Amino acid sequence: MATNNKDPVLVVLQLSGGNDYLNTVIPYTDGLYYDNRKAVSLTENQVLAIDGGVGLNPAMGPLKGMYDQGKMAVIHGIGYPDSPRSHFRSMDIWHTCEPETLGTEGWLGLATRDIDPNKENIVTTVSFGPSLFRALVLPGVPVACVDDLDSYGLLTGISGEKQREQILDRFSRMYAPEVGNDVVTEYLGQTGLEAMKGADILKAAPVTYSSTVEYAETTIAQKLRGIAQIHLAGLGTRIFYCDHGSFDSHANQNGMHTTLWTDVSQALDDFYADLREHDAADNVIVLMFSEFGRRVRDNGSGTDHGAAGAAFVIGDAIKGGQYGEYPSRKAEDLQQGDLVPNMDFRGLYATILEDWLGLDAKPIVKGNFEAPKFIRSN
Repeated sequence: MATNNKDPVLVVLQLSGGNDYLNTVIPYTDGLYYDNRKAVSLTENQVLAIDGGVGLNPAMGPLKGMYDQGKMAVIHGIGYPDSPRSHFRSMDIWHTCEPETLGTEGWLGLATRDIDPNKENIVTTVSFGPSLFRALVLPGVPVACVDDLDSYGLLTGISGEKQREQILDRFSRMYAPEVGNDVVTEYLGQTGLEAMKGADILKAAPVTYSSTVEYAETTIAQKLRGIAQIHLAGLGTRIFYCDHGSFDSHANQNGMHTTLWTDVSQALDDFYADLREHDAADNVIVLMFSEFGRRVRDNGSGTDHGAAGAAFVIGDAIKGGQYGEYPSRKAEDLQQGDLVPNMDFRGLYATILEDWLGLDAKPIVKGNFEAPKFIRSN
C-alpha cells in the first residue's frame, strides 16, 4: 500500500497493437532467437542486459535505469489460454477478465465502484484519450474522460458538451457492434454526459500546475503530463488510464519499435521526475501491458500476431526484478508458432488490486490466479 498515508494511485499505460515481447525483453544468448529472426533480431552488443540471459530493447534506456534501481518488475509470459490473436477480442478479454464469454464489466470499472461506492468523487477514475476504454466501463460508475487536458481546460459551454458527445459517440460506435446496443445504451443512460462533467473538474489541474520538467511533444508524453497535472492537483483521482501505439509491427518493425519505446521510456522518465519534484511519486505505480506478443519467427520485415507477452510495473513501491519464466522458444513447445503464456494476466491484476489498491480481487478477476508478489510491504 502507499506510503505516508497517501492513497495508492494506479496509472495504466496500454501498449495497443500487440507489442513484440521477444524484441522488448530480448533473450540475447539464445540461438533460437537469432535463427527465427533473420530480419528483426537485435545483436548482443545492442541489448541492455539485465542478467546473463535477457536484456531490454536499446530504446528502453530510462526504463533500464528504473530496473537497475529496483523500481521495475518485468512480468514474463503473460497472457491467457487459447489467444484469439485478434486485437479487438484480445483487448476485450484484458479489459473484462472474461476469456470465455463476452464481458460487459470493465475490471477497473468494478475497482472504481469498490473504491468509491457512493460516487462521492466523480474523478476517482480518469480516462485519457479520444475514446473511453472498456476496462473502465461499468453502468452507474462515472469516469471522467478527457482527450487533451490543456485544450479541454480552455473549452466552455457548448464546446465542452460537444467534445464529451464526441467521446461518447466514439465509444458507442466502437462497442455497440461487439456487445450490443442494449449494453451501450444502458451505460450511456446511467453515466452518460452527466458523468462526463467530471472532466469539468479537471479544468483546474493545468491552472495550478508548475514544473521544471520539459516533456517531449510526443502524444504519450503529453498524456502522462496531463496525468501528472491531475495527480498534483490533489483531486483524489485513484486510477488513470491511457494508451500508446500502435505496436502492430507487421512491417518495418525495428525502426517503428525503436521510436515507440524511445517515446514511452522518455515519457515515463519525465513523468516520474515531475512527480518526484513535487514529492508525489511514492504512491503512484504504472502498469504497462499489451494485448498479446508476436510470432516467434519474423515475416521478413516484421512480426505477426502472437500469444504470450511481457508486462511491466514501475514505481517506488515496486519490488523490482523478473517474475515468472520466459516461455520456451523451442519449436516443439510453441503453439501455432507462438510463445505459450505461463502466467495468467488476471493474477497480475490480482496483485495490483489486493496488494496495492487494497481491494478484493476475486470478484473482479473472476477467480483465483497465481499472483506475483512485486509490491513492497511497508
